[in-house]
Amino acid sequence: MNSTNPTDSMHVPILDLTRQYETIKPEIDAAVASVLASGRFILGPEVEAFEEEVAQYCGVKHAIGVASGTDALLLSLKALGIGPGDGVILPSFTFFATAGVVHNVGATPIFADIDPKTFNLDPAAVRRILESSPTNSTNPMNSTNSTNPSDVKAIIPVHLYGQMANMDEIMAIAKEYNIAVVEDAAQAIGAEYRSASSLNEPHEPHELNEPNKPNEPHELGPSARAGTIDDLGCFSFFPTKNLGAYGDGGMVVTNDDELAERVSILRVHGSKPKYYHRMVGVNSRLDALQAAILRVKLPHLDEWTAARQRVASTYEDMLKEVQGIETPYRSPGRTQIFHQYTIRVLNGRRDQLRDFLKEKGIGTFVYYPLSLHLQECFQELGYKKGDLPKSELASQQVLSLPVFPELTEEEQDYVVQAIKAFFQNGGAA
Repeated sequence: MNSTNPTDSMHVPILDLTRQYETIKPEIDAAVASVLASGRFILGPEVEAFEEEVAQYCGVKHAIGVASGTDALLLSLKALGIGPGDGVILPSFTFFATAGVVHNVGATPIFADIDPKTFNLDPAAVRRILESSPTNSTNPMNSTNSTNPSDVKAIIPVHLYGQMANMDEIMAIAKEYNIAVVEDAAQAIGAEYRSASSLNEPHEPHELNEPNKPNEPHELGPSARAGTIDDLGCFSFFPTKNLGAYGDGGMVVTNDDELAERVSILRVHGSKPKYYHRMVGVNSRLDALQAAILRVKLPHLDEWTAARQRVASTYEDMLKEVQGIETPYRSPGRTQIFHQYTIRVLNGRRDQLRDFLKEKGIGTFVYYPLSLHLQECFQELGYKKGDLPKSELASQQVLSLPVFPELTEEEQDYVVQAIKAFFQNGGAA
């Protein structure tokens, strides 16, 4: 890769969806035109076909299209019967929807800290919550509107930035305490997880041809894809996702026939047959237009993932000598699909670097600047600053760099040289 002078002017967006559209424009336009000509816009054959294709891609029995990733989570909790008086454990460092849906079914969000390497839910933190005494004044659940550990009914691990959480330990805890698990895989469609119990068994080459890294084998054996390990898995097709629609969309996947039936009924106001309601649901149907668009995109997903992984590997090679940042950790036995390429900026210099890169025309983003346990809307739960220090530190350090399949070598080199210039020049523009 040729080195770019960081003083040169260049605009590098954090994401450019128009480039992807140009590569598949004829297919997309034809799919949209077909739906318009059909007059079938809500559910229907396009949605059914896409559901079958996603189920096959993930390796599950059922996939149910819904209106958004948020609704996928909401309907999963409703299908499990979770509501007032129930507690749901989730990471504090994630997008708001994960906690918002818990509140909106009437349950109580119970925030847990993260593994600082992966940014995902720390199983040890989950166990501490479940083993805590309800009479302990330091217990974050011990407030007026809180839930005792014995009332915890679900865990929502979030596969943040495209790498799956430690599902071996989370599922072991869930089994021990008879708790449901709902995977928030909104950022991780196509990510894979190989159980630690089989890490040393003979295995076949990984189909995505992921670049070999020292701490993650290039060849992975039998594995499960994100969203398929537990009771229910939830995906988002928000336009910026690795598999993005041209509007909102979401999907619930499961191997449980009964749960699949409940989600399918709940997404249409709880009616089956039409106008006969056995339960109260919501209006959450995947549009046929979005399903048709996503059907065009799905066959390209693994190719796009491999391109993201190549971009990530280039970042790692070029940034490894830069003092003051930490590049993403890749866990053994897990594929990282790099929905985001998120570095840690140390020594309190994250915002300075972000501003410097902005001046250079480089798009970045902070996912996420304030942990959920400190959000104003959850102050009644009684959390305070310092309760979840790993989540709080992450919110002060993370910075996501441009990573998308169509990012050019020249653009990536420009980003890297700008980062190097920042640290070499003490942050001076």
